[in-house]
Amino acid sequence: MTDEITTKIALFKGKEIRKTLHDNKWWFVVEDVVLALTDSTNAKDYINKMRRRDPELSTGYGQIVHTLEVPTEGGKQMMNCANTEGVFRIIQSIPSPKAEPFKHWLAKVGYERVQEIENPELATKRTRMLYKLKGYSEDWIEKRMRGIAIREELTDEWKNRGAKDHKDYEILTAEISKATFGVTPSEYKKLKGLERENLRDHMDDFELIFGMLGERATTEIHRAEDSKGVGKLRADAKAGGNIAGGARKKLEDRLGRSVVSKKNYLQKPEDKKRLDK
Repeated sequence: MTDEITTKIALFKGKEIRKTLHDNKWWFVVEDVVLALTDSTNAKDYINKMRRRDPELSTGYGQIVHTLEVPTEGGKQMMNCANTEGVFRIIQSIPSPKAEPFKHWLAKVGYERVQEIENPELATKRTRMLYKLKGYSEDWIEKRMRGIAIREELTDEWKNRGAKDHKDYEILTAEISKATFGVTPSEYKKLKGLERENLRDHMDDFELIFGMLGERATTEIHRAEDSKGVGKLRADAKAGGNIAGGARKKLEDRLGRSVVSKKNYLQKPEDKKRLDK
C-alpha cells in the first residue's frame, strides 16, 4: 500500500463531495456527505446530534472516520473522512430519502476508481466533463486543468522540501497570492462573495493565468536554488508571486482596470459571464 494522497471533487445531485485517495481507497469528507444528504446548513452540529442519538455510532465513530489531509484553496487541511464502508454506516443514522441514491452513487464511484487505476486519463476526462456540465467554456477549462497540474507540481515540491502540515501550505499559498494579486486567498474569497466554494473555480482567464505564473515561477525558483525549509520556501513563494504581480500591474496599467475581479460564477455559467464583460 502507498501513503500517497490525492484529492478530487465529485458531484452528487449538484452537491460537491470531496474525496481523497489514501492507500488506494477513496475517503469522503464527512461534512460534505452530511450536507449532500440533509437540509442542514451546519454539518458539524448535525454530526454531533447524529452521534448523540446513535450510541453505536458515537462509540465507534473513531473506528470508521480518520483525519486525513485534504487540499483546499488555503492549503492542505486535516479533515474527517470516511471510506465507503464508513459512509454506509453514517448513512444508516441519517433519516433521509436521499440516502438510497447516494448508495448507488458510491458504488458507481468505486467502479470509476477501478477504471481510473487502469487508465489514469479517465480521471482527467471526468474532471473536464464536470466543468463542462457546469457551463464553463472549453478555453477556461483548458486553463483550469493546466492550473491544477501546476498546483500539484508545486505542492509536491513543498512536501519534498520541508513543508510539514496544512498550516505550512496555507502560509506559502498566501505568500504567492498576496504578491500576485495583493490579497490572500481568504481575502480574495471575501471579495468575490464566496464561502465554501473553490476560489479558482470563480476566477476569469487573467486571474487563472497570473495565478499559474506565480505558482510556476515559485516551483522553478525552488528547483534552481534547491530550497529547503519553510523559511526559504516562504521567501521563494513571495519572489515567485512578485514576478506574477509585476506582470499583472503592467497589464492593469495598459488596460486601465484591475485584473483582480469581484465577479464569480455562482449566478451564471462562465461562457455567459464572458458576454457581460
